[in-house]
Amino acid sequence: MRILDRSVYVGPSLYAHFPVIRLELDLGELEAWPTGRLGGAFVERLAAALPGLAEHGCSYREPGGFFRRMREEEGTWLGHVLEHVAIELQNIAGEEVTFGKTRSAGRPGVYTVVYEYAQRDEGVAAGELGLRLLCSLLPAELQPAGSVPEGWNWPEARDEFIRFAQRRALGPSTASLVKAATDRGIPWLRLNDQSLVQLGHGKYQQRIQATVTGRTSHIAVELASDKEETNKILATLGLPVPQQELVQTEGQAVRAAKRIGFPVVTKPYNGNHGRGISIRLTTDDEVRQGFLVAREHSRSVIVESFLEGDDHRLLVVNGQLVAATRRTPGHVVGDGVHTVVQLVDAVNQDPRRGVGHEKVLTRLELDAQAFTMLERTGLGPDSVPAPGQFVYLRSTANLSTGGTATDVTDVIHPDNREMAERAVRAIGLDVGGVDFLSKDITQSYRSIGGGICEVNAAPGFRMHVAPSEGMPRDVAGPVIDMLFPTGAPSRVPVAAVTGTNGKTTTARMLAHITKMAGYTPGLTTTDGVYIDGHRTVQGDMTGPVSARMVLADPQIDIAVLETARGGLLRAGMGVNEVNVGAVLNVQADHLGLKGVETLEQLAEVKRIVVEVATDCAVLNADDPLVLRMSGYTEAKSICYVTTNPQHVLVREHIRAGGRACALEAGVNGAMVTLYDRGGHIPLVWTHLIPATLEGRALHNVQNAMFAAAMAYSLGIKLDSIRQGLRTFDTTFFQAPGRMNVFNEHPFKVLFDYGHNAHAVGAMADLAQRLEVTGRRIVVLAGPGDRRDEDLVAIANAVAGRFDHYICRRDDGLRDRASDEVPKLQAAALKLAGVPETAISIIPDEQEAIDAALRMGRPGDLLLIFADALVRSWKQIIKFRPEGAAAPAAAADGGRADPGVASTPSYLPPVEALAPLNLEGLIRDERGIRVAPEAED
Repeated sequence: MRILDRSVYVGPSLYAHFPVIRLELDLGELEAWPTGRLGGAFVERLAAALPGLAEHGCSYREPGGFFRRMREEEGTWLGHVLEHVAIELQNIAGEEVTFGKTRSAGRPGVYTVVYEYAQRDEGVAAGELGLRLLCSLLPAELQPAGSVPEGWNWPEARDEFIRFAQRRALGPSTASLVKAATDRGIPWLRLNDQSLVQLGHGKYQQRIQATVTGRTSHIAVELASDKEETNKILATLGLPVPQQELVQTEGQAVRAAKRIGFPVVTKPYNGNHGRGISIRLTTDDEVRQGFLVAREHSRSVIVESFLEGDDHRLLVVNGQLVAATRRTPGHVVGDGVHTVVQLVDAVNQDPRRGVGHEKVLTRLELDAQAFTMLERTGLGPDSVPAPGQFVYLRSTANLSTGGTATDVTDVIHPDNREMAERAVRAIGLDVGGVDFLSKDITQSYRSIGGGICEVNAAPGFRMHVAPSEGMPRDVAGPVIDMLFPTGAPSRVPVAAVTGTNGKTTTARMLAHITKMAGYTPGLTTTDGVYIDGHRTVQGDMTGPVSARMVLADPQIDIAVLETARGGLLRAGMGVNEVNVGAVLNVQADHLGLKGVETLEQLAEVKRIVVEVATDCAVLNADDPLVLRMSGYTEAKSICYVTTNPQHVLVREHIRAGGRACALEAGVNGAMVTLYDRGGHIPLVWTHLIPATLEGRALHNVQNAMFAAAMAYSLGIKLDSIRQGLRTFDTTFFQAPGRMNVFNEHPFKVLFDYGHNAHAVGAMADLAQRLEVTGRRIVVLAGPGDRRDEDLVAIANAVAGRFDHYICRRDDGLRDRASDEVPKLQAAALKLAGVPETAISIIPDEQEAIDAALRMGRPGDLLLIFADALVRSWKQIIKFRPEGAAAPAAAADGGRADPGVASTPSYLPPVEALAPLNLEGLIRDERGIRVAPEAED
């Protein structure tokens, strides 16, 4: 039994709309050993190792259902068991995850195991540890070789996993803030492996690190860390504080203690979390020892008067006290029978106690500090305390060292409440914790005394959100309400676009429209990340990492995300939801890769974008595979895009008040038209959109329609949409590799990145519609990782439509021979009837482009499909025909120019769709949509 492959999905994917891990698990010979055959002993051993599995309902949907399933005659297979074990391991580490599913991968003994995770490293480790645990529970003869190391111990491995998980998990305070933000619909991003978190997107973001916020004053944090200065400031305001002195040597500490008067406390000058504090010191030797303990944490040490009373933490947020807790140091209570060690073991049996921050309480530890505390009372670990005797194992009451917390918010005296609020305001903190000693918190400090030990920046929330006694308090909510007052935005509008072809151009068009409308867009594309039109990161940035990069940028106020198949299959989407999601088309490309073999499977991948759309799903009604996606979205509205004004479904959708973008014929050409709630909105003539080459580039007409529909669905004004479309062109600078035109040679060059049959065919159609007085020449290629039939389809898309064909390959061979792709495509051209004399095989891209350029004569049209875009474009614009002057055009190739007379475009013919049965459609407030197919 072994893991063949693993994928970690950070967002919506084929398997879930939240983070999950997918394992491809090969059971090997264990395929023949389901739990029913393994027998009850295996189940019992698993139940003993992970008792929490008893709460898993599985298909029975009730506690005990999973074990019931395992004990059935046939039982269940170990892939399914691993799913539940990985979930339960995360549960015992303190994570609330529940989702999982296991299915056959289509090969004997191989299963796809999917389970939810809360943090990546923990989730991966849970799968690996779960596999090892299951192997260790198998009979020796069935254990896979090397699966269980010699001397491996389950309890030790479990506890180490919990510690591993907690080192990587958000702390209790940060987690409570994230939960409060999530409850208010505020998105969040974790910015590092510790507690730095971004709440909100783009320019609306706020940052927290534990309970320090982006608004926390640096001076206030410095003051709170300076215990001596804090003491002075509070004293000048008449607030109750102990007398204290700052010392650097043992002798100074002893002399200070005598001046102040015993008993005293020693603590680090700038310590935290109760580290290095010694209390109730009554002798010179104890002061010296306390000084040395504090000196381990700080060069300077504070000696202060010891105040009698219980330790209280008073939490103040935005000037208001929101919680008060009485803290008691970790201790045991004697019974006259058991030793201290036995009493500690008994306390640790409390199910509320765990490792670190795993649970509400932390386990007690008998360590050096505990032994010191025992010595002070004349006890040892094997001593038997008297009945009712409190034996303290810690001098401070921190929960992280086994202390307990009791909520006293409802009973705190108003004077004490006001005192805490004044203290935090005096230091200048937006979130502060006051450590206050009082014999009775219900009585005023003015009457019974008491004092402020210190004021803490970044106070922990654990004791308030999960006290061991009393009412839990929502202390994170007031912090979030301070950062995001009622009505304050936290999200930027997000639009995601996917499809086989046109994604990049449509995304760029939409980003350009938003910029024209006054927004500062963040854009992800196949060639980089753009912030306000400036490329900040170069490379293919169409996956979840780039999406989060954009949303983390504090400048942007709208996001346009090109979302590619590869990122969706590899790691899912980078956002849990989008306002507007669009699918342009589903065509044969990348089939046979990453388990996607058919167009229907590819459509299922691309459908994710509209499944998570909240406001509008924009769908190509002319593509049947895309049209069917309307049954899978929960968006408030559906907008169909069609170039066929006779489309039956779209017509009914419009009549039902639905939204659509259609291409309509007019006296002056074709008009991009919007429909919404019965309204008819003529938008722009296609020949006025530069990117369409006066309406002849039909694929860009459709891209412009999608950009317009998405912009409209984002709430952008019509005039801004018109302005954006009329000022977006296909220069190399604005849309590299997307139908770039170069007119500075005696011949025309059409330059494109098309790399599948559909995209190549669209450019070949355009080449036919352009007026050419000379020859048409094409430089053709295809990615080496495509199937042979895909490469042949690319060749067939241009066959018979050009005068000469140059077949080349990409620089990246992708496991093919150096001339394999061009030879394959040349053979396909010959088979399609292209004369052999019209075909040249020049494998190298630069040599192929150079040959085409040298072949060009006045009046010719060269259609060059390129892979290395920047290099190839420079090669084109710097080329000089023999005896010719250097081209005058700039490096971006100038503006697109069709090079033909300005005759209006005609309405393009559209292939008729198969007849639709309108009675089988779903009608609701969103208009008309296709009913989803039944799931397996």
